[in-house]
Order: sequence, then structure tokens, then C-alpha cells
Amino acid sequence: MRRTWLIFSQAVTVAVAVLFVLGTLKPEWLRSGSLLPAQVSVVQAPAAAASSPGGFSAAARAALPAVVSISAQKAPVRNPHANDPAFRFFFGDRDDQTPSAGLGSGVIVSAEGYLLTNHHVIEGATDIDVRLADGRETRARLVGTDPETDIAVLKIDLAPLPVLALADVSRLSVGDSVLAIGNPFNVGQTVTSGIVSALGRNRLGLSTFENFIQTDAAINPGNSGGALVDARGALVGINTAIYSQGGGSLGIGFAVPVDLARQVMDDLVRDGQVIRGWIGVEPRDLSADLASSLGLDKVTGVLITGVLQGGPAAQAGVRPGDVVTAVGDRPVVTTADLLKAVAALKPQSSTTLTVVRNRQQLGIAVKVGQRPPAASMSAPR
Repeated sequence: MRRTWLIFSQAVTVAVAVLFVLGTLKPEWLRSGSLLPAQVSVVQAPAAAASSPGGFSAAARAALPAVVSISAQKAPVRNPHANDPAFRFFFGDRDDQTPSAGLGSGVIVSAEGYLLTNHHVIEGATDIDVRLADGRETRARLVGTDPETDIAVLKIDLAPLPVLALADVSRLSVGDSVLAIGNPFNVGQTVTSGIVSALGRNRLGLSTFENFIQTDAAINPGNSGGALVDARGALVGINTAIYSQGGGSLGIGFAVPVDLARQVMDDLVRDGQVIRGWIGVEPRDLSADLASSLGLDKVTGVLITGVLQGGPAAQAGVRPGDVVTAVGDRPVVTTADLLKAVAALKPQSSTTLTVVRNRQQLGIAVKVGQRPPAASMSAPR
């Protein structure tokens, strides 16, 4: 018995010694076997980051199915002299011109088939064809268009439809990552990445009501009407324009914020037009020289250079030379501020314009009118 115990103790001693040597010199041998359990402490990476470190594949997968390609067939512009016999004698019969095709992109934002795109993509189109990312093609119906924001709404009758979720633009910040998705140069659906370069861009001369998101994500001809999405794949804007001297992307692109596009869409679907307030004035930004010539101590407000005869402002007593500093309780610093403040008012409602006239501050009550369609507006705003 004593000998057996001695053999057992020696065996245990040798085994412990072997484990000690292996644990010191070759610990991986122990982890791969069952002799010694391994204790591992790691931070588990998210699934998306593990499959594509630093990428946006998940956002692209969420957004790509809802971005479509648009082909707008436009009738040829008829020469005004086409019926002149002398013109036809010298230049021949030119009435056989083929229709032109405009190319762009669009975004499905409703399971009912409503699409957002740009007004300039479908302007003057007689037929609008839409091709989905899954290969389906269909004819689209124009619900309505708003040239003053360059937004148009189309409707297609297909089911089921992929829908792109709308982001909360108020949470968007300069420096946030974004993807631009569209059909540039008709090469096919393309994704480019960048950041938000600036917010609230205006005075670009692209549309009447400007509040653009600026991005350095590559946007090229054909991207118009496509999606600008955030890192989660939610829609933040409708790609609209690029700054370019040669037609290619220079890293300065502009998108209409989705909250503005959504507001326009709701109005077009409900009323067939966007209803905005209007007072009939011609505004101009107030410079330091203008303020000095008017005897103003501060360069604050918008100078009224013209008043439409018979318009709401004229009837209320607004005069050229007045400086508007507020519309209701909204301060006014630029012409864009004035346009937005007035446009947000309901027609037939009343508001008070705070103006400076002859160095005196006045409050002028104005009954707001309805802004005429952009195509018929030849008078002051």
C-alpha cells in the first residue's frame, strides 16, 4: 500500500511538472487540447464592422433597392419659323426631329408608389419611364412638380416596392458620413461616399427656395433626383446639382433636404400644387453701403426695392425703401429669410411686418396672398 501511494505521488509530481513546462513554453498546446481550459477576453465587433471594417455596405444595402433610374422622353422643340414658306425653302422640312431623352434618378419613399426626383429631370417630358434596381420597368405618372425647390413627385403602380426610410435632418451635422446613390452618365446604379460639407447653403441661384446640403460625395450628371443617405441608409436629401466647370464632379454637390422635399411632396399629393404665402415685394440684401446711405446704424434687415401695384404689401402701405427686419415674430436678415418667412404663411392670413422707414420702426399689418405659380411670375416677389 505504501509503495502504491509512493508511485501515485511521484506520477502526480511528474504530471504537474510537465504541465508547468508546457504552460510556460507551449501554452497554445494546452488551449487546443482539453488539459487546461483557456480564458479569453475580447471585445466582439459588430457584425457589419467585422464584415467590412470602416465601410458602408449595410447602408448601401438598405438604400440601393429604393433608388431608381429615370428616362424622360421630351418632345423636340418646334422651330417657330417652321411654317414659314421661305424658311422651309432654304432649310427644308425639319419637323421630323426625334424626341430627346433626359436621364436622372429617383427615390421610392412610399409603399403606395410615390417617388421623389428633381423638377429639371422631368421638365417638359411627355413620357417618363422608371427602372428599378431589381430590373423591373414601368411607366410613371407625374403627380406634380415644384420648380421653386426643384422637386417633382412621380407615382408608379407596382407591388411590392422597396421604400427608403426618411432621416431626421435636424440631427445631421457637418462632417457626418453620407452616400450618394444614382445613375451617373447612365452607366448604372452607383454609390459614392463623402461627408456633409455644409448645411443651409443658399444664394446659389439654383432655385427660389434654397436650403441645400453640400457634400463632397461624387455627384455627376444622371445623379440628379437620386438619394443622399446617412451612414444608416436613411434618406437625408435629394441630389440636385453640382458645381462644375467641365461637367464632372469637383467634390461640391448639393442636395435638397428631405424635410423640405417631404413637405413639397405632401402638398403636391394633397393639393396638386405647393401653396405658399406671398406679399408682392422685390427684396434685396442690405449691404453696409446701403445701410449707410439710408442712415441706418445697423446692417440688419432686407431692403424693399420694389412693390407690386395692387399686391398685398402695396395695399398694406409698404413702400420701396422700407427695410424689413421681421415677419411676425421671425427676424429677417437676408432675402432668403424673408422669402421663407412669407412662404410659410397661409394665404388669407394676417401678419405684421416690422420695417424701418426714415429711421423709425413701424409695424405694418399685411393680409397674405397666395404665391403665383413660378412660370407666371414676372412681377416682384
